[in-house]
Amino acid sequence: MTLAAPARPTPTGRRRRPHPLDVVAVVLALVGVGCVLGGLLPRADAGATLHRILPLLLFLGTVVVLAELTAVAGVFDLLGTRLAIAARGSWVRLFLLCMGFAAVTTVTLNLDTTAVLLTPVVLALAGNLGVAPAPLAVTTVWLANTASLLLPVSNLTNLLAADRLGLDPLAFAARMWLPQLAALVVTGLVLWFGWWRRYRPPGGRFSPPPRQRPADPVLYRTALAACLVFVGGVLAEVEIGIVSSVAAALVLAGFAVRSPRTLGLHLVPWRLLVFVTGLFLVVQTLGRWGLDHLVAALLGHGDGTAGLLRAGGTGALLANAVNNLPAYLAGESVLPPDAAPRLLALLIGTNAGPLAVPWASLATLLWFERCRSAGVAVPVRRFLLTGGLLAATATAAAVGALALTT
Repeated sequence: MTLAAPARPTPTGRRRRPHPLDVVAVVLALVGVGCVLGGLLPRADAGATLHRILPLLLFLGTVVVLAELTAVAGVFDLLGTRLAIAARGSWVRLFLLCMGFAAVTTVTLNLDTTAVLLTPVVLALAGNLGVAPAPLAVTTVWLANTASLLLPVSNLTNLLAADRLGLDPLAFAARMWLPQLAALVVTGLVLWFGWWRRYRPPGGRFSPPPRQRPADPVLYRTALAACLVFVGGVLAEVEIGIVSSVAAALVLAGFAVRSPRTLGLHLVPWRLLVFVTGLFLVVQTLGRWGLDHLVAALLGHGDGTAGLLRAGGTGALLANAVNNLPAYLAGESVLPPDAAPRLLALLIGTNAGPLAVPWASLATLLWFERCRSAGVAVPVRRFLLTGGLLAATATAAAVGALALTT
């Protein structure tokens, strides 16, 4: 996830206004602290929550640095160009390759990397190819959500669920590979018929771009090696905070030698860290004062297919009503320890479901911001209609696949 640039004087001497998401993060953190200081949330409960999320915050902070510097090194740009060349002018091949690129990025790095860092890449690629940018842009934000089911590192909610269930990355993948496959198939169908087929160039062909080389081959190879170290460490079941820290340290060392001016405090994702901390405290407080009862009633009981669909639908509904992270937290807090299938169904709803409205996930909000700053207008009505369709069908398909393996 990228950060808003620090406030700098404008040409008239004024300072830029704070980014709205910066304000939300700070206000949420202040409200959370106020809940603790005011006695609405016992300090012992708040301390236990902070102890639980500290490893997650370490992972989030270091993996964002890794993703940001990987983008600066040109890894995403170069891979995007090579995908277009590999498509050999075929719109269908480009569609499949873009889906694969976004899905792999989401699975291995996390959804924010796909939604935020890949979006400028595909928008620039669309300009170079002379094709409509909307289908490429929508691909990144949709795959950021629906491809985030396979590994714990793919989404913060996955990290929480894996910790709650005591699942290592391979065990987690063993439970979620079929739901992930189902979500990807449905996403591909809605993407193609809702966006790519509608905006395909004449004859379904485009002119491939010229081959590119990285501006600094050493930094490119260093960043690529750091990503491979990260993915290998995750698959080897190394503690995610440790492996993300090692990978980030590797790419930081490369930039310290080759491009020290790139480094700075602006790389630290303070907005994300403050937002997550405040959100945990606020949702925990609301749970103590009535939210838990409401969510428990929505989730219902039973681990049969109907119960799993209800849990997944509740997760998707709450995610689109508020946001996917508080939706998962609220659901997790009321499910009993032996309700693993319903917890995974809830997870599917909060991961694959937040597509009907822009505020359903923070990644989608940041994606809209990137599109707007690039001057790309995504048709809002089509985005909402197709997003709502995908949220319902992808959640249902993935939960149905989960039911087959439970």
